[in-house]
Amino acid sequence: MPPVFPMLTVLTMFYYMCLRRRARTATRGEMMNSHRTIEANSRTSPLNAEVVQYAKEVVDFSSHYGSENSMSYTMWNLAGVPNVFPSSGDFTQTAVFRTYGTWWDQCPSAPVPFKRTPPNFQSQDYVELAFEQQVYPTAVHVLETYHPGAVIRILACSANPYSPSPPAEVRWEILWSEKPTKVNASQARQFKPCIKQINFPTNLIRLEVNSSLLDYYTELDAVVLHGTKDKPVLSLKTSLIDMNDLEDDYEEKNGCGMDNLNKKFSSIALREGTSNGYFDKLPYELIQLILNHLTLPDLCRLAQTCKLLNQHCCDPLQYIHLNLQPYWAKLNDTSLEFLQPRCTLVQWLNLSWTGNRGFISVSGFSRFLKVCGSELVRLELSCSHFLNETCLEIISEMCLNLQDLNLSSCDKLPPQAFNHIAKLCGLKRLVLYRTKVEQTALLSVLNFCSELQHLSLGSCVMIEDYDVIASMIGAKCKKLRTLDLWRCKNITENGIAELASGCPLLEELDLGWCPTLQSSTGCFAKLARHLPNLQKLFLTANRSVCDTDIEELACNCTRLRQLDILDEDTGAST
Repeated sequence: MPPVFPMLTVLTMFYYMCLRRRARTATRGEMMNSHRTIEANSRTSPLNAEVVQYAKEVVDFSSHYGSENSMSYTMWNLAGVPNVFPSSGDFTQTAVFRTYGTWWDQCPSAPVPFKRTPPNFQSQDYVELAFEQQVYPTAVHVLETYHPGAVIRILACSANPYSPSPPAEVRWEILWSEKPTKVNASQARQFKPCIKQINFPTNLIRLEVNSSLLDYYTELDAVVLHGTKDKPVLSLKTSLIDMNDLEDDYEEKNGCGMDNLNKKFSSIALREGTSNGYFDKLPYELIQLILNHLTLPDLCRLAQTCKLLNQHCCDPLQYIHLNLQPYWAKLNDTSLEFLQPRCTLVQWLNLSWTGNRGFISVSGFSRFLKVCGSELVRLELSCSHFLNETCLEIISEMCLNLQDLNLSSCDKLPPQAFNHIAKLCGLKRLVLYRTKVEQTALLSVLNFCSELQHLSLGSCVMIEDYDVIASMIGAKCKKLRTLDLWRCKNITENGIAELASGCPLLEELDLGWCPTLQSSTGCFAKLARHLPNLQKLFLTANRSVCDTDIEELACNCTRLRQLDILDEDTGAST
């Protein structure tokens, strides 16, 4: 009797080829169903018991509603067991991000979006959580207590934040991803997405959120990581399938497929030929315009097809606006090195969220700016924790045309580093939200950067006297249009008077959670009388706002579109 094993092998290989083809051609929904099928067929040994753990620590985040010096509404509430769940409602013991809805993108301070941003990258904020034990994830549960639905991506990292030695390689894998969706109910829920299996253990989980479809702030209470200590063993039915092969396209579609940036655009292997078809009949400018619609990874792939398209894809004009934030998980020094010859004319550069955990070094960043910084007008560096004083010094020396600098949540920058910003005299927009900028450095910046139109100083806890800062703003920044003083701890009616008289062009003013302001001093009425161009005014959590203040605003600020007088103690608008 002939052996049956060859036939089993052939059938297994056929099944493998079918799954590969389906993974390459299926729609997103079909691919997810395929993942669920594979996960359903996985079997673990009875000895490989599941570990269930809550987050031990919050290691990084992009923003939060709360104060840096308290626990109310801060991301730190995500550590440990639930404080609120399964209760629903607005609780200070939860984690709340700074923004929600679409109107933050409609206010005067909203920056212009970058071109060539992949449509599948819609993350607005993130939080990273460390757990006690490294496990192979089997489930991630997010306990949402108010206005759920903001979480759109969950990722796992191979690096152990508690390891005494740095890892040789750091990998991020997407466990689950979905487009923003509207959740009609505002009640609490335990969000349990179907995650994919990865081939490394992790104790570092990242949630990315998009709150644009929410009617109010989302509130998160805890995150539960389920997993096994040993790698799950797939059954014979799927044992020959490499999960990484099945996920290649999926990852690229979800914003992490940047491996091509780490390869040189070599022309050696490019197709030789005398004719490029219809492309030979098109004007150079028209081809450039067509290629301008491609995402950056697609541009890198196209450069490897033929010499003509390689020339177009490597043209510095294609990189005038360069948004690298969607590729934060793969971008490193090598990526910057290979992009460097093509970015000599870059004017807008977004490196937000990039370079953390050693992906980008100070020397790599410095080399890139020395070649590509001379034409920079806008530089986004939000949550770029590789930055140090040397980086800001390089920016001040190489980016003399810079008008827009975003250092939001760069909370690891030392206070003395901000002195270098004063050399950028042409700045029109400066975002220092959640940084350690000190009063002396900020006064120097305000003194020399008199062209400022947009200034964000929200949650800057190192500033000692905001009245002094307000006085300098009123004296030097006559062109100021928007000012964020969210949670500034000690501004008084004297500082408000300086702002009102010195900055008549103000269209947006955020004085939310400024406890030292009292309506009885007439400060809010003075703002209304002196700032007729106001379109957005936040007086959040100020219980002294009275009817007279509202009447003054109604009479004098006829352009006002956004007014926040929410009483946070009662959770209702006055």
